[in-house]
Amino acid sequence: MSRKPLRVLTPRSILPALAVMLVLAAGAAAHANKPEPFGDKVAGPGDAEATPVSSQSLTAADLDLRVVGGGLEAFHLQTGAQAWSYRREGAEALYLAMAGDNAIVVWDDGLLTSVRPGDHEVRWHRAVPGLADWLRGSGEPGADKRTDDQRKELAKQRAKAALHTVQRAGSPWLAVVTPSLTMGLRDADGDLRYNDKPANGCVYDPLRTVHTGYAVLVPRTCTNSAGLAVSGAITGYRLDSSGWAMSTGPAATVKVLDASRVEISDGPVVPPRVFDTRAAAPETGCGSAAAPFAAVRPQTGCASPAAPAAPETAPAPAPGTPQPQP
Repeated sequence: MSRKPLRVLTPRSILPALAVMLVLAAGAAAHANKPEPFGDKVAGPGDAEATPVSSQSLTAADLDLRVVGGGLEAFHLQTGAQAWSYRREGAEALYLAMAGDNAIVVWDDGLLTSVRPGDHEVRWHRAVPGLADWLRGSGEPGADKRTDDQRKELAKQRAKAALHTVQRAGSPWLAVVTPSLTMGLRDADGDLRYNDKPANGCVYDPLRTVHTGYAVLVPRTCTNSAGLAVSGAITGYRLDSSGWAMSTGPAATVKVLDASRVEISDGPVVPPRVFDTRAAAPETGCGSAAAPFAAVRPQTGCASPAAPAAPETAPAPAPGTPQPQP
């Protein structure tokens, strides 16, 4: 049996293998030093690396979550000690809202982030077109006269108005509203479920937008060619079923009454009306002939019709008083 002679490794034969190893090593080093794509940085107390914890031993109910110093801070409710902090390089956190057990953060660069507080895991990021510009208020009348503090305060107010979380049992979701766009996202994975733009000549009003446990109600105003407000509407968005729209005046307001009902006020002439966002139908007013057949009956109760007054009778004469003769 013949054997192949051992191959002698010459400098020329070593070079290709050495080049491959150098490329692999460089790639590994670059991967190790590669920054997070969204600048995420989760740290424990004293900027130490945050230690993963069991979601069964620590939940959102155990933590006090706050937007502090441009990031999200978590503190133990029992001791007040810092549990972890979350920041993004080059961005500032403006507002926080809960969607079920998860925290949703609005950043000044127009990004939304979902964080699971129990194990401080960053679950997903979603960019919202036009959100950053609206938060900054760039190009608006008087924008150049605002101080830095005024610009920061405006951004925080608008971030709060833009984000609405619907605490639907088992599947919470969130809506983001800007004057030119509204989007609905499923909290479970950040999946985009709808996006909608107002009609030409119309804009959404995030500052008048409200939400219940079933829907997000977004008012809009429309103007004519002269720039005068001519009409308005309120659109209700839901994820579990189709939404609805109702015509209103340009300045209609919406007030949340409870987990499902809102009161819509549309000026001094039209009386306020109650709308049930769970049934997607208006509440029938008291005294209406359609009340017995209505989809939503009044929950506050209606006053019972007044009973007819009994006929007045003359008081009995005092004893000894002469009685009139027939």
